[in-house]
Amino acid sequence: MRSPQIAIVGTTASGKSELAMALASTQPDVEIVCVDAMQVYRRMDIGTAKPTKQDQSLVSHHLLDLVEPSVSFSVTDFQTAAEVATTDIVRRDRIALLVAGTGLYLKSLTDHFDPPGRWPDIRAVLEAEAAAGVGLGPLYSQLQRLDPVAATKMEPTNGRRIIRALEVCIGSGRPFSSYGPGVDAYPPSTITQVGVRWPRAALTERISARVQAMVADGLVAEVQALAAEPAGLSPTARQALGYKEIIDHLEGRASLEQAISLTVQRTRQFAVRQDRWFRRDPRIRWIELVESPLEAFPLLRSLM
Repeated sequence: MRSPQIAIVGTTASGKSELAMALASTQPDVEIVCVDAMQVYRRMDIGTAKPTKQDQSLVSHHLLDLVEPSVSFSVTDFQTAAEVATTDIVRRDRIALLVAGTGLYLKSLTDHFDPPGRWPDIRAVLEAEAAAGVGLGPLYSQLQRLDPVAATKMEPTNGRRIIRALEVCIGSGRPFSSYGPGVDAYPPSTITQVGVRWPRAALTERISARVQAMVADGLVAEVQALAAEPAGLSPTARQALGYKEIIDHLEGRASLEQAISLTVQRTRQFAVRQDRWFRRDPRIRWIELVESPLEAFPLLRSLM
C-alpha cells in the first residue's frame, strides 16, 4: 500500500540525500522534507551538506533555510514547521520523503510530541554557566540531582539536551522526564521508516572524505563569513560539526589541520550516537549497505 510519508534514516555521510534524490527523480509526486537540526539555518550550506541549488531546483525541498544563524531554533519550532509542510504535501496527494539525520526532530513527527514550555531567562543563565569555562560537568551533576531519569538518557557531553532538560526542570518545577511518554516509547506511526547503515570502517572512510570535500569546497570561508556577520552565530548554530572547529582555527586556538582532524573525530563520534538512537526504534526497517546507498532503492520504491 502506498505510504504518504516515508522516512530515510541514518547517520551523517550515509548517503541519505543521494538516495532521496534518486527516488524523487523516478517519481514526480515525491517532495523531500529535510529533518536536520542545522540545515534550517540560512547560509550554513557547505558544513551541513545541504542539498545543492541544482537538486532543489529539480525536486521540491522543505524545511531548509528557515531562520538566520543568529537565531536559536528548537525541536518545537521544527515540529510546527514540519507538520505544516507534511500536512500540505499529503493534502496535495503527494509523497513526503523525510530525510532524517536528527533523531529527536524525526521523533517529534512520528510520535507527535507535546513538549514542555520554554523559559529563555533560565536558559540564558545556564548557557552562560556552560560557557564560563567550567564545562558541562556541574550542569550535568545538577541534572542528575533534579531528574536522574532524564540524566541517564543523555550523554554528559550533550550540552543542548542537558541545558534544555535543566531549563524545564527549573522553569516548570517538575522533572523533564515527566513530560509525555519520552523518547523511549515507540507507538504505532503513520510514517514508514527505512534505515541505511554502513559497516563501521566504511562509514569512517566516508566521513573523512566528506569533511575533506567540505574544506575543499570552501568551508573555512563560509564559517568566516558567518562569524563576521553583526548578529553572529547562535549557541546552537555555533556548535554545528565543522563550524565549531573552524571557529577555533579562525580564532587562533587550532591549526587548520587540527580543526579538520577534530571535525572528522567528532563527526565519527556523532555518527555513533546517531546510530544508537535510531537502532532503539523497532519500527525502522534496516538495509545493510555494502557498496552504495542505492542498494536501499528497491525497498523504498516498493513503498511508493
